[in-house]
Amino acid sequence: MDLYNLRKQFDESGMMMCFNGPFSHSIIEEIGTALRNYLAAENIAKAAVLDVFAVYVELAQNVRNYIAVREINQGEAAASIITIARWNEGYAISSGNMVLQGDAAPLCARIKEISNMTPEELKRSYKEQMRREIPPGALGAGLGLLEIARHSSAPMNCSVRKVDETYTFFSLTAFI
Repeated sequence: MDLYNLRKQFDESGMMMCFNGPFSHSIIEEIGTALRNYLAAENIAKAAVLDVFAVYVELAQNVRNYIAVREINQGEAAASIITIARWNEGYAISSGNMVLQGDAAPLCARIKEISNMTPEELKRSYKEQMRREIPPGALGAGLGLLEIARHSSAPMNCSVRKVDETYTFFSLTAFI
């Protein structure tokens, strides 16, 4: 492996941090601590640090929770990745993981729906979702994507790539 070229690609793309592998609670926590320290050393506004950190946590937890609830096998779970990069005057936080084929299209549709909401609609939808009961078999309370959108300065971007008959690789990027 040519680490010099990998490092050069990271620099050219603005990549600040990247983790590739299965997410555990301790990994999410350790990367979060490193991220906070890195951003604090950059002397950026405290509000921006909090937004980047909040979005990172939501994305990482979404990946970890999806893999656990859907009982994705260890080999596929290891295909998870999260990155934090400079983007224009801000940051792009991205996550990627294997999802079941049938989950990809509804997930992208939900992200598109949320990305088209105004700040007022996001706030109202968040409050409504907080009051709803979580249906059996749901992947969560449905607040994570709304929370990410509330912190974002641009619409979220998602993409999918079919891997095989069972899995699709799903990527989601939020911009701060």
